Amino acid sequence: MSALVHKDLDTLVRGVSPVLEVPFHDDGELDPDGFTTVVDRVLAAGVGSLMFPGFASEFHKLDPEERELLTGLLLGRTRDRHDVAAIVSVPDHATRSAVRQALRAAELGADAVNLLPPHFLSPSRDAVTAHLREVLTAVDPLPVVVQYAPAQTGTALDAPTLLRLAAEHPNLRWVKVESAPPGRLIAALAAGPRPLPSLVGYAGLQLPDALRRGAAGVQPGCSFTELYVELWKRWEAGDETGAVALHTRMLPYLSYWMQNVELIIAVEKEISVRRGWFASAHCRAPGYRLDEEELRMIDRFCAQFAPLIPELAR
Repeated sequence: MSALVHKDLDTLVRGVSPVLEVPFHDDGELDPDGFTTVVDRVLAAGVGSLMFPGFASEFHKLDPEERELLTGLLLGRTRDRHDVAAIVSVPDHATRSAVRQALRAAELGADAVNLLPPHFLSPSRDAVTAHLREVLTAVDPLPVVVQYAPAQTGTALDAPTLLRLAAEHPNLRWVKVESAPPGRLIAALAAGPRPLPSLVGYAGLQLPDALRRGAAGVQPGCSFTELYVELWKRWEAGDETGAVALHTRMLPYLSYWMQNVELIIAVEKEISVRRGWFASAHCRAPGYRLDEEELRMIDRFCAQFAPLIPELAR
């Protein structure tokens, strides 16, 4: 297990922690070689951690065997490294299944678990918190990120609930905040009796505000990780003006693409194909089919940011 290798998770998870995409061949079959390329290229961008599987990974379209295979491929590249942490997501709805998957992730060498609360058929807040408590207890002391994505799940959580969970379960170490806007929840968690750091999601659409309110990092998709790394470096260096300027240049694209999760998944894959990471931008159905104007938008994005993205600058 990765616990045998000392890792400073507070440092590694801080900053940019991309969510990995999953390549498929044109016929919809899994492309494991393409996935290992994604892992390697994202790590080469200089991140301290990465996460799989998330919405950006099309986790809801993966067979259990595929998920296990890809998790193993990821952990095979991170398990014995002290300079990178792998966060394995557990999006399973049934508490029994979530506990089993979280324990399996720990067994395989995950450095942390990302826990997506159950949401099918609108479980009550009490049922959701009971689910979170059971998984947190089962994997203790393995660190856990709770992912709060109300737009995608309809789940309702708040700062008092999350802070109570953190007080009861010290292994709850971060919250991925994807509410709209995220800032107030981030600030409330940071102001708790035991401050609970946040990772802002949703492609970092509100990233400058999130950082001003105390976010510890961002969990975007992975196909243009370098832009987020550059933005983070500027922010950490005290160059808020430069960080905001870069975000402002990204914002017209992010605002359009984040209208629909399947849309940004399709966009990210198209960018990765242009970078030469894998051969097909196929998304498993049901998905989003990019039209000609949306492809031209990607052309403009690639031309504008080529100086910061190695393969596009050639």
